[in-house]
Amino acid sequence: MRSLHDSWTLGGIEIPNRVVLAPLAGIGNWFVRLQAKRYGAGLAVSEMVSSHAIHYGNRRTLDELLVIHPEERAGGPVAIQLFGQDPAIMRSAAAVAAERGADLIDLNMGCPVPKVMKTGAGAALITDPRAAVAVARAAAEGSGLPVTVKLRAAIRPGGVEGVDVARRLVEDAGVAGLTFHPRAAAVRHKGAPDYALAARLVEELPVPVIVSGGMAGAQHIRGVFESTGCAAVMLARGALGNPWLFAQVLGAREDDPSREEVLAEWLWVIDRAVEHLGPDRAARYLRKFHPWYVERLGEGKAVQAALQRAETVAAQRSLIEGLQPLLAA
Repeated sequence: MRSLHDSWTLGGIEIPNRVVLAPLAGIGNWFVRLQAKRYGAGLAVSEMVSSHAIHYGNRRTLDELLVIHPEERAGGPVAIQLFGQDPAIMRSAAAVAAERGADLIDLNMGCPVPKVMKTGAGAALITDPRAAVAVARAAAEGSGLPVTVKLRAAIRPGGVEGVDVARRLVEDAGVAGLTFHPRAAAVRHKGAPDYALAARLVEELPVPVIVSGGMAGAQHIRGVFESTGCAAVMLARGALGNPWLFAQVLGAREDDPSREEVLAEWLWVIDRAVEHLGPDRAARYLRKFHPWYVERLGEGKAVQAALQRAETVAAQRSLIEGLQPLLAA
C-alpha cells in the first residue's frame, strides 16, 4: 500500500517523503522552508523568484530570495521556483540558481496575479504552449538540473488547457515532474478543485505529479493523496503559521499544538527573521506572520493591533512573551 512516508525520486533527486511545502509568494524564504522540514516536509519549494531580477543582478533578489541555509540543506533537497516568459533570461537565471545550490528548478506557470500574467509569465503561459516549452527547456539548459513546473488546470472555469500544456511540457521539454492545481486561474483559491481531473493527469503522464490546492486538514489531505494516486501532496495556505500540519499529515501527531508550542515556534520565527533580514527590516516583515499565530492562540484584535503597531522586534517579542503567563490559566 502506498504511504506518504515513502521516499521517491524526482528527476533523479531522492525526496524522503511525499509531503511538500508549496512556493508561498512573499513568504517562502529559507527559514519558512526550514520550518516545514523541521516538522516533516520532504521537500519545500521557494517563493517564486523573478528570472528578470536574477538576470539583471537585483541585489535584494540575489542576497535574500536565493539564500539557501545550511540547516535547510541538511533537511533535504532544495527547490527554487522561478518565473518569467523569456527563454534567454530564464536560461541565465536558472544557471545562477544552480550556482547558489538549488537541487531542483521549479517554474511557475500557474500564478493568477494580473501583474505577473500581463508580462506573459505565470498562468499566462498556459495560453502559449510553445512559449511554455521554450522556457522549460531553457531552464534545464541553463541549470543542468531537473526542472519541474507548477501549473493550473485552465485560465477560466470549465477549461482544461492546462492538461494539454502539461503533456507538452513532458513530451517536448522533458520536465521531470509537475505540480497540478486543479482550479482555473480566474477563480484563484475559490471553488472546489477538480481532483478527478488531477487523477486523470496522474494516470496519463509518465512523470511524477504533485497535487496542490484546496486541501484542509490532515484527513482530507491524505484522502486526496489516495484518491488521485499522485506522487505527493503540496500544502500551501493551510501550513501558514501551522507547521504542525506536516506532522499531522504524516501521522507523527494527532493533537493540535499546545499554547507553549505555539509561543515557542513564534519566537523561533522571530529569531530566524532577524538572522535573515536584520532587526529593522525583520520588524516590518514579521507583521505578515503575526496574524497566523495570534489566531492560533485564540487571541483577539487588541493583541493583533498592538503587534502591528510595534515598531521594533524587541517590542514585538515583549508583547508575545507577555502572553506566556496565560499558560497557567
